[in-house]
Amino acid sequence: MDLKTTYLGLELSHPVVASASPQSSTLEGVLRLADAGAAAVVMASIYEEQIRAEELAVAALSEQGNDSQPEATSYFPAMADAPGVLEARLETLRKSAERAGVPVIASLNGVSTGGWVEFARDLQQAGAAAIELNIYAVPANPYEPSADVEHRYLEIVRQVTAAVSLPVAVKLSPFFSSPANMINQVIVAGASGVVLFNRFYEPDIDLSTLQAQPDLQLSTAYDIRLPLTWIGLISHGFGGSIAATSGVQSRDEVVKYLLAGADVTMATSSLLRHGPEHIKTLVDGLRDWMEERGFSSVAALRGRSAAGLSPAHAEGFLRAQYHTILTTGYPGYPLTQ
Repeated sequence: MDLKTTYLGLELSHPVVASASPQSSTLEGVLRLADAGAAAVVMASIYEEQIRAEELAVAALSEQGNDSQPEATSYFPAMADAPGVLEARLETLRKSAERAGVPVIASLNGVSTGGWVEFARDLQQAGAAAIELNIYAVPANPYEPSADVEHRYLEIVRQVTAAVSLPVAVKLSPFFSSPANMINQVIVAGASGVVLFNRFYEPDIDLSTLQAQPDLQLSTAYDIRLPLTWIGLISHGFGGSIAATSGVQSRDEVVKYLLAGADVTMATSSLLRHGPEHIKTLVDGLRDWMEERGFSSVAALRGRSAAGLSPAHAEGFLRAQYHTILTTGYPGYPLTQ
Protein backbone atom coordinates (compact mmCIF):
# COMPACT_ATOMS: atom_id res chain seq x y z
CA MET A 1 0.00 0.00 0.00
CA ASP A 2 1.59 3.25 -1.16
CA LEU A 3 0.30 6.28 0.75
CA LYS A 4 3.00 8.62 -0.51
CA THR A 5 2.08 12.00 -1.93
CA THR A 6 3.82 15.19 -3.03
CA TYR A 7 2.93 18.65 -1.77
CA LEU A 8 4.80 21.81 -2.79
CA GLY A 9 7.53 19.58 -4.15
CA LEU A 10 7.92 17.89 -0.75
CA GLU A 11 7.79 14.08 -0.72
CA LEU A 12 5.46 13.04 2.10
CA SER A 13 4.82 9.58 3.54
CA HIS A 14 1.04 10.08 3.47
CA PRO A 15 -1.46 12.91 2.86
CA VAL A 16 -2.37 13.85 6.47
CA VAL A 17 -0.71 17.10 7.56
CA ALA A 18 -1.07 18.85 10.92
CA SER A 19 -2.23 22.37 10.17
CA ALA A 20 -1.33 25.56 12.03
CA SER A 21 -2.84 25.59 15.51
CA PRO A 22 -1.90 26.15 19.16
CA GLN A 23 -0.53 22.59 19.09
CA SER A 24 2.19 23.64 16.66
CA SER A 25 3.20 26.86 18.43
CA THR A 26 5.97 25.29 20.52
CA LEU A 27 8.87 22.95 19.88
CA GLU A 28 7.28 20.35 22.14
CA GLY A 29 4.00 20.63 20.26
CA VAL A 30 5.60 20.26 16.83
CA LEU A 31 7.60 17.23 17.98
CA ARG A 32 4.51 15.62 19.47
CA LEU A 33 2.61 16.05 16.19
CA ALA A 34 5.54 14.62 14.24
CA ASP A 35 5.89 11.69 16.66
CA ALA A 36 2.15 11.04 16.34
CA GLY A 37 2.65 10.48 12.62
CA ALA A 38 1.96 13.78 10.84
CA ALA A 39 3.47 13.72 7.34
CA ALA A 40 4.32 17.41 7.78
CA VAL A 41 3.57 20.10 10.33
CA VAL A 42 2.48 23.66 9.66
CA MET A 43 3.69 25.84 12.51
CA ALA A 44 1.32 28.26 14.20
CA SER A 45 1.20 31.56 12.33
CA ILE A 46 3.54 34.46 12.89
CA TYR A 47 1.42 37.64 13.06
CA GLU A 48 2.95 40.88 11.90
CA GLU A 49 0.79 42.97 14.25
CA GLN A 50 2.12 41.11 17.27
CA ILE A 51 5.72 41.64 16.25
CA ARG A 52 5.24 45.31 15.36
CA ALA A 53 3.41 45.99 18.61
CA GLU A 54 6.31 44.53 20.58
CA GLU A 55 8.81 46.60 18.59
CA LEU A 56 6.86 49.78 19.31
CA ALA A 57 6.55 48.94 23.00
CA VAL A 58 10.29 48.31 23.33
CA ALA A 59 11.10 51.51 21.45
CA ALA A 60 8.79 53.55 23.67
CA LEU A 61 10.22 52.03 26.83
CA SER A 62 13.81 52.61 25.76
CA GLU A 63 13.10 56.28 25.06
CA GLN A 64 11.16 56.90 28.25
CA GLY A 65 13.09 59.19 30.57
CA ASN A 66 16.25 59.18 28.48
CA ASP A 67 16.62 62.94 29.05
CA SER A 68 16.30 62.77 32.83
CA GLN A 69 19.11 60.76 34.41
CA PRO A 70 22.29 59.53 32.69
CA GLU A 71 22.12 56.45 34.91
CA ALA A 72 18.80 55.53 33.27
CA THR A 73 20.65 53.90 30.41
CA SER A 74 21.77 51.19 32.82
CA TYR A 75 18.19 49.99 33.04
CA PHE A 76 18.06 48.72 29.45
CA PRO A 77 20.92 46.32 28.61
CA ALA A 78 19.17 43.42 30.36
CA MET A 79 16.23 43.79 27.97
CA ALA A 80 18.43 42.94 25.01
CA ASP A 81 19.07 39.49 26.50
CA ALA A 82 15.38 38.53 26.37
CA PRO A 83 14.31 37.23 22.95
CA GLY A 84 11.42 39.02 21.34
CA VAL A 85 8.36 37.39 19.81
CA LEU A 86 9.94 37.04 16.38
CA GLU A 87 13.26 35.74 17.66
CA ALA A 88 11.51 33.18 19.87
CA ARG A 89 9.32 31.95 17.02
CA LEU A 90 12.26 31.69 14.63
CA GLU A 91 14.21 29.71 17.20
CA THR A 92 11.25 27.36 17.62
CA LEU A 93 11.13 26.92 13.87
CA ARG A 94 14.87 26.34 13.66
CA LYS A 95 14.84 23.63 16.34
CA SER A 96 11.66 22.06 14.96
CA ALA A 97 13.13 21.82 11.46
CA GLU A 98 16.25 20.15 12.90
CA ARG A 99 14.46 17.64 15.13
CA ALA A 100 10.99 16.88 13.77
CA GLY A 101 12.05 14.44 11.07
CA VAL A 102 9.26 15.69 8.79
CA PRO A 103 8.94 18.91 6.78
CA VAL A 104 8.03 21.91 8.94
CA ILE A 105 6.08 24.53 7.02
CA ALA A 106 6.03 28.09 8.34
CA SER A 107 2.75 30.01 8.39
CA LEU A 108 2.92 33.76 7.93
CA ASN A 109 0.05 36.15 8.55
CA GLY A 110 1.14 39.63 7.51
CA VAL A 111 -0.36 43.07 7.07
CA SER A 112 2.06 45.17 5.03
CA THR A 113 3.90 44.19 1.86
CA GLY A 114 7.20 44.95 3.57
CA GLY A 115 6.23 42.76 6.51
CA TRP A 116 5.32 39.82 4.31
CA VAL A 117 8.67 39.97 2.53
CA GLU A 118 10.84 40.66 5.58
CA PHE A 119 9.37 37.86 7.68
CA ALA A 120 9.30 35.40 4.77
CA ARG A 121 13.06 35.85 4.43
CA ASP A 122 13.49 35.29 8.16
CA LEU A 123 11.46 32.07 7.96
CA GLN A 124 13.55 30.78 5.09
CA GLN A 125 16.78 31.46 6.98
CA ALA A 126 15.36 29.66 10.03
CA GLY A 127 14.95 26.44 8.06
CA ALA A 128 11.33 26.28 6.96
CA ALA A 129 10.65 23.63 4.30
CA ALA A 130 8.00 25.87 2.73
CA ILE A 131 5.96 28.94 3.58
CA GLU A 132 2.20 29.19 3.83
CA LEU A 133 0.87 32.71 3.31
CA ASN A 134 -2.21 32.99 5.47
CA ILE A 135 -3.76 36.04 3.82
CA TYR A 136 -6.66 37.17 5.97
CA ALA A 137 -8.11 40.55 5.11
CA VAL A 138 -11.78 41.50 5.19
CA PRO A 139 -12.48 44.05 2.42
CA ALA A 140 -15.01 46.13 4.34
CA ASN A 141 -14.53 49.36 2.38
CA PRO A 142 -17.62 49.74 0.15
CA TYR A 143 -15.64 51.99 -2.21
CA GLU A 144 -12.83 49.51 -2.85
CA PRO A 145 -13.42 47.59 -6.11
CA SER A 146 -12.99 43.83 -6.09
CA ALA A 147 -10.21 44.14 -8.67
CA ASP A 148 -8.18 46.19 -6.16
CA VAL A 149 -8.67 43.54 -3.47
CA GLU A 150 -7.46 40.81 -5.81
CA HIS A 151 -4.50 42.93 -6.91
CA ARG A 152 -3.48 43.36 -3.28
CA TYR A 153 -3.44 39.60 -2.74
CA LEU A 154 -1.51 38.90 -5.92
CA GLU A 155 1.06 41.59 -5.20
CA ILE A 156 1.81 39.94 -1.86
CA VAL A 157 2.36 36.63 -3.65
CA ARG A 158 4.61 38.22 -6.28
CA GLN A 159 6.72 40.06 -3.71
CA VAL A 160 7.18 37.06 -1.41
CA THR A 161 7.91 34.50 -4.14
CA ALA A 162 10.48 36.89 -5.62
CA ALA A 163 12.17 37.30 -2.22
CA VAL A 164 12.52 33.62 -1.21
CA SER A 165 13.54 30.42 -2.96
CA LEU A 166 11.23 28.20 -0.90
CA PRO A 167 7.94 26.86 -2.30
CA VAL A 168 5.07 29.11 -1.25
CA ALA A 169 1.44 28.11 -0.71
CA VAL A 170 -1.38 30.63 -0.37
CA LYS A 171 -4.25 30.03 2.03
CA LEU A 172 -7.18 31.69 0.32
CA SER A 173 -10.64 32.79 1.34
CA PRO A 174 -13.56 31.43 -0.72
CA PHE A 175 -15.21 34.84 -0.86
CA PHE A 176 -13.96 36.09 -4.21
CA SER A 177 -16.37 36.88 -7.01
CA SER A 178 -14.54 34.26 -9.10
CA PRO A 179 -12.71 31.82 -6.80
CA ALA A 180 -11.48 29.59 -9.64
CA ASN A 181 -9.88 32.54 -11.40
CA MET A 182 -8.27 33.78 -8.20
CA ILE A 183 -6.88 30.32 -7.45
CA ASN A 184 -5.27 30.20 -10.88
CA GLN A 185 -3.98 33.75 -10.58
CA VAL A 186 -1.99 33.04 -7.41
CA ILE A 187 -0.21 30.24 -9.27
CA VAL A 188 0.54 32.57 -12.17
CA ALA A 189 1.85 35.10 -9.62
CA GLY A 190 4.45 32.58 -8.43
CA ALA A 191 2.84 30.39 -5.75
CA SER A 192 3.50 26.65 -5.82
CA GLY A 193 0.15 25.72 -4.35
CA VAL A 194 -3.03 26.76 -2.57
CA VAL A 195 -4.70 25.87 0.72
CA LEU A 196 -8.49 25.82 0.41
CA PHE A 197 -9.96 27.50 2.35
CA ASN A 198 -9.20 29.99 5.08
CA ARG A 199 -12.11 30.09 7.54
CA PHE A 200 -13.83 33.40 8.14
CA TYR A 201 -14.12 33.77 11.92
CA GLU A 202 -17.15 35.91 12.61
CA PRO A 203 -17.61 37.64 15.98
CA ASP A 204 -20.76 37.19 18.03
CA ILE A 205 -22.61 39.78 20.15
CA ASP A 206 -22.59 39.50 23.93
CA LEU A 207 -26.13 40.36 24.99
CA SER A 208 -25.02 41.32 28.50
CA THR A 209 -22.53 43.96 27.32
CA LEU A 210 -23.99 44.60 23.85
CA GLN A 211 -20.45 44.35 22.50
CA ALA A 212 -18.93 42.20 19.80
CA GLN A 213 -16.97 39.26 21.17
CA PRO A 214 -14.69 36.64 19.58
CA ASP A 215 -16.32 33.28 19.00
CA LEU A 216 -14.26 30.32 17.80
CA GLN A 217 -16.13 27.19 16.76
CA LEU A 218 -14.15 24.12 15.79
CA SER A 219 -15.05 22.75 12.38
CA THR A 220 -17.26 19.73 11.75
CA ALA A 221 -17.36 17.22 8.91
CA TYR A 222 -20.03 19.28 7.16
CA ASP A 223 -17.49 22.08 6.67
CA ILE A 224 -15.73 20.10 3.94
CA ARG A 225 -18.50 20.86 1.44
CA LEU A 226 -17.29 24.26 0.23
CA PRO A 227 -13.60 23.35 -0.26
CA LEU A 228 -14.61 19.92 -1.56
CA THR A 229 -16.70 21.53 -4.30
CA TRP A 230 -14.01 23.93 -5.47
CA ILE A 231 -11.21 21.36 -5.28
CA GLY A 232 -13.30 19.03 -7.42
CA LEU A 233 -13.88 21.79 -9.95
CA ILE A 234 -10.33 23.11 -10.27
CA SER A 235 -8.08 20.11 -9.61
CA HIS A 236 -8.22 18.62 -13.11
CA GLY A 237 -5.13 19.94 -14.90
CA PHE A 238 -4.34 22.39 -12.08
CA GLY A 239 -0.80 23.78 -12.22
CA GLY A 240 0.04 23.65 -8.51
CA SER A 241 -0.40 21.69 -5.30
CA ILE A 242 -3.72 21.61 -3.46
CA ALA A 243 -4.11 21.30 0.30
CA ALA A 244 -7.63 20.75 1.63
CA THR A 245 -8.47 22.16 5.02
CA SER A 246 -11.59 22.40 7.22
CA GLY A 247 -13.73 19.57 8.48
CA VAL A 248 -11.22 16.69 8.52
CA GLN A 249 -12.71 14.70 11.40
CA SER A 250 -12.43 11.11 10.20
CA ARG A 251 -10.98 8.98 7.42
CA ASP A 252 -14.10 9.74 5.36
CA GLU A 253 -13.17 13.40 4.93
CA VAL A 254 -9.59 12.47 4.05
CA VAL A 255 -10.84 10.09 1.36
CA LYS A 256 -13.36 12.56 -0.05
CA TYR A 257 -10.79 15.34 -0.34
CA LEU A 258 -8.38 13.01 -2.13
CA LEU A 259 -11.11 11.81 -4.48
CA ALA A 260 -11.81 15.45 -5.33
CA GLY A 261 -8.16 15.98 -6.24
CA ALA A 262 -6.36 17.29 -3.15
CA ASP A 263 -2.69 16.41 -2.69
CA VAL A 264 -2.89 16.59 1.11
CA THR A 265 -5.49 17.10 3.79
CA MET A 266 -4.83 19.35 6.77
CA ALA A 267 -6.31 18.66 10.19
CA THR A 268 -6.71 21.08 13.08
CA SER A 269 -10.06 20.79 14.88
CA SER A 270 -10.04 16.99 15.16
CA LEU A 271 -6.51 17.08 16.59
CA LEU A 272 -7.57 19.67 19.14
CA ARG A 273 -10.56 17.51 20.07
CA HIS A 274 -8.82 14.13 20.19
CA GLY A 275 -5.14 14.96 20.50
CA PRO A 276 -2.26 14.48 18.04
CA GLU A 277 -2.68 10.69 18.29
CA HIS A 278 -5.79 11.07 16.13
CA ILE A 279 -3.44 11.38 13.15
CA LYS A 280 -2.87 7.62 13.31
CA THR A 281 -6.63 7.05 13.26
CA LEU A 282 -6.92 9.13 10.08
CA VAL A 283 -3.99 7.43 8.34
CA ASP A 284 -5.02 3.91 9.35
CA GLY A 285 -8.57 4.65 8.28
CA LEU A 286 -7.39 5.84 4.87
CA ARG A 287 -5.29 2.70 4.43
CA ASP A 288 -8.19 0.43 5.44
CA TRP A 289 -10.59 2.17 3.04
CA MET A 290 -8.13 1.87 0.17
CA GLU A 291 -7.61 -1.83 0.85
CA GLU A 292 -11.37 -2.41 0.94
CA ARG A 293 -11.81 -0.66 -2.41
CA GLY A 294 -8.76 -2.12 -4.10
CA PHE A 295 -6.69 1.07 -4.41
CA SER A 296 -2.96 0.34 -4.22
CA SER A 297 -1.81 3.96 -3.98
CA VAL A 298 -2.95 7.48 -3.16
CA ALA A 299 -1.95 8.44 -6.70
CA ALA A 300 -4.54 5.98 -8.07
CA LEU A 301 -7.19 7.41 -5.78
CA ARG A 302 -6.55 11.12 -6.22
CA GLY A 303 -9.00 12.97 -8.42
CA ARG A 304 -11.21 9.98 -9.21
CA SER A 305 -14.34 11.97 -8.31
CA ALA A 306 -13.18 15.36 -9.58
CA ALA A 307 -15.67 17.05 -11.84
CA GLY A 308 -13.16 17.46 -14.65
CA LEU A 309 -15.48 19.93 -16.34
CA SER A 310 -14.65 22.75 -18.68
CA PRO A 311 -15.49 26.19 -17.31
CA ALA A 312 -18.45 26.30 -19.71
CA HIS A 313 -19.93 23.14 -18.18
CA ALA A 314 -19.00 23.74 -14.54
CA GLU A 315 -21.66 26.38 -13.97
CA GLY A 316 -24.33 24.13 -15.45
CA PHE A 317 -23.15 21.25 -13.28
CA LEU A 318 -23.40 23.33 -10.09
CA ARG A 319 -26.79 24.68 -11.14
CA ALA A 320 -28.05 21.13 -11.66
CA GLN A 321 -26.76 20.09 -8.23
CA TYR A 322 -28.44 23.11 -6.65
CA HIS A 323 -31.74 22.34 -8.34
CA THR A 324 -31.63 18.65 -7.43
CA ILE A 325 -30.90 19.33 -3.76
CA LEU A 326 -33.71 21.84 -3.35
CA THR A 327 -36.32 19.89 -5.30
CA THR A 328 -35.84 16.51 -3.62
CA GLY A 329 -37.09 17.77 -0.27
CA TYR A 330 -35.65 18.90 3.02
CA PRO A 331 -34.88 16.27 5.70
CA GLY A 332 -38.17 15.47 7.39
CA TYR A 333 -40.08 17.68 4.96
CA PRO A 334 -40.50 15.81 1.65
CA LEU A 335 -41.87 17.90 -1.15
CA THR A 336 -45.35 17.01 -2.33
CA GLN A 337 -46.83 17.53 -5.74
